[in-house]
Amino acid sequence: MKDPHDVIIRPVVSEKSFVAAEELNAYTFEVAAAASKPEIGDAVEAMFDGVKVARVNTLNRKGKRVRNRKNNTFSTRQTTKRAIVTLSEGEIDLYSN
Repeated sequence: MKDPHDVIIRPVVSEKSFVAAEELNAYTFEVAAAASKPEIGDAVEAMFDGVKVARVNTLNRKGKRVRNRKNNTFSTRQTTKRAIVTLSEGEIDLYSN
């Protein structure tokens, strides 16, 4: 098994993810591009105590094209992979200090 910290990069903190965490018990994480759904579920269960994963949904977000105003060139932001993890038992306290 891979190290859980290599699979899960960081939690996504936004209004939409906060509402999903409160109402649906679903948490959003930015994950490694090569991570599979079983690896993501195992990593969440290993990182947070008392948590049971019910479902993992993943999505690949293509990086946006951005323009540099100074020399009028274009570049692309990094492509990322996100995972929405729904829990059947327990909860994760991501938003406290």
